[in-house]
Amino acid sequence: MAHTVQDHQMAQPQAAVLSLPPSGQAKRWTVLNSLLCGALAGAVAKTVIAPLDRTKIIFQVSSQRFSAKEAFRLLYCTYMKDGFLSLWRGNSATMVRVIPYAAIQFCSHDQYKRILGGYYGFQGKALTPFPRFLAGSLAGTTAAMLTYPLDMVRARMAVTPRQMYSNIMHVFVRITQEEGIKTLYRGFCPTILGVIPYSGITFFTYETLKKLHAERTRRSQPYSYERLAFGACAGLLGQSASYPLDVVRRRMQTAGVTGQQYGSVLNTMKAIVVQEGVVRGLYKGLSMNWIKGPIAVGVSFTTFDLMHNLLHKMHQLGYFTH
Repeated sequence: MAHTVQDHQMAQPQAAVLSLPPSGQAKRWTVLNSLLCGALAGAVAKTVIAPLDRTKIIFQVSSQRFSAKEAFRLLYCTYMKDGFLSLWRGNSATMVRVIPYAAIQFCSHDQYKRILGGYYGFQGKALTPFPRFLAGSLAGTTAAMLTYPLDMVRARMAVTPRQMYSNIMHVFVRITQEEGIKTLYRGFCPTILGVIPYSGITFFTYETLKKLHAERTRRSQPYSYERLAFGACAGLLGQSASYPLDVVRRRMQTAGVTGQQYGSVLNTMKAIVVQEGVVRGLYKGLSMNWIKGPIAVGVSFTTFDLMHNLLHKMHQLGYFTH
């Protein structure tokens, strides 16, 4: 009898240990969750604003003066000439770039928050302002470094006629054969220089607004429309701060098809200022970015948060046990 009780007492802790998920498995699930949610968030956001994004790029890489009237005229002419779906030309290349970019960005942001939280002693708590900004900057830099050639391809497809490049692989092959493999990384420096403030400010603003909201309302989770508003504010500030470098990046990426010759970041910026001026050159299309940017970032952050919470609840309920 004593032997039976002892066996029972030993069996109980063993069963309890077996029922707990291994820490490695929990970490893998957290990473996979962030990757999936980030990929979906990026795809949804970019598809929503694809026509405006394409129009902005066309103005960025040309010397034509930008205005809202001219932008909508371009949209209308594109629709009348090539059909409704032509407004999404280059979106397949955008998806090929955005899905891994957003997945890496959101996933690495979660990891950087965890690492910085441990380093600064805020594990499990909201980060202070500087680590919050740093986590966003590192996440954007990581994603940009790993997916840059896809951004180059997307820019080429957006500003060229359908006859020039038939598909994504055709762009890679032609650029490599005609301009050299280094061309795939043309504009990389202004991209990284622009991503650091953009991602840092965007993630910092969104996380800060959520933190302030929780403190004032005593609600741990904002409503969907509040998330959209927080994301819109984050996108507005982030894109405004880094926009000139975005123009420089696009000019350098599309130099091979526009006939322009640009050297370094500073030379490109100088050439734009001399030919078109500061406001009309370096900030060309910014007003359209104030429309599409907040929409894209708001949709992206909201989609990520909602899907992240949904998958986390489903995991807790045992839907992904096996």
